[in-house]
Amino acid sequence: MTVQSQLPNLATIKERQQKAWSTGHYGKVGAKLVLMGELVCEAVDLRPGQRVLDVACGNGNTALAAARRYGEVVGVDYVPELLQEGRERARAEGLEVDFREGDAEDLPFADASFDVVLSTLGTMFAPNQEKVAEELLRVLKSGGKVGMANWTPDSFVGEMFKSIGKYVPPPAGLKPPFLWGTEEGLRELFGDRIDSLRTERRSFVLRYPSARYFVDFFRTYYGPMYKSFETLDEEGRESLEGDLIELVERFNRSGDETAVFPSDYLEVVAVKR
Repeated sequence: MTVQSQLPNLATIKERQQKAWSTGHYGKVGAKLVLMGELVCEAVDLRPGQRVLDVACGNGNTALAAARRYGEVVGVDYVPELLQEGRERARAEGLEVDFREGDAEDLPFADASFDVVLSTLGTMFAPNQEKVAEELLRVLKSGGKVGMANWTPDSFVGEMFKSIGKYVPPPAGLKPPFLWGTEEGLRELFGDRIDSLRTERRSFVLRYPSARYFVDFFRTYYGPMYKSFETLDEEGRESLEGDLIELVERFNRSGDETAVFPSDYLEVVAVKR
């Protein structure tokens, strides 16, 4: 077997990912993460009138947060249903956001088009990490800021994906998305194209009526988990469900029957050279 044949087929992986994120209903999950988008906008000290791009914007949490601060905002994602949901949310709030279909690995914008480029839990899952980092910086003006929120490898979500990976292994040769949640990984991806990098570890607290409720909710609405359960037989589904409930209980700090548990993420602000 040649080295080339061992490399992952990134185009095929991306196609599968797109289908996964199009299943379930990620908007129901994303709607619970509104605070994170608000904090990312605060981290980059967003100013009225700045041109802002939210990459892998989902149903628009961070794009809408930027619009509330009077940014001139574009949101890009490759799932049309989520973009439509973002448009509906913007209309409901009377906000101006230009939601467009696009790929984080091939952004449909000219070089140096934006003052600020944001991504909240989105671009970290794109298969070609180097290409994504290149694109984030390409469309950003010199001196502009990249603001991100990325789950850390040891977070609840990181552990959740490890649990799923025991049953449905990720594609061979693919770099784990949680490298985006480490300063070392970010410095490697951005290289010498940035002047500064500031990171801060934060916790987002998830709150659900019970551990089982969380698992049922995510296996119904969170595309990657939905697809993972779909590929397993009944025994595998029961086993994975049990592992995930046990994981929630391990992180749970509620002290009662509810599930209140933190998942750490890395808040990132990088300034382009």
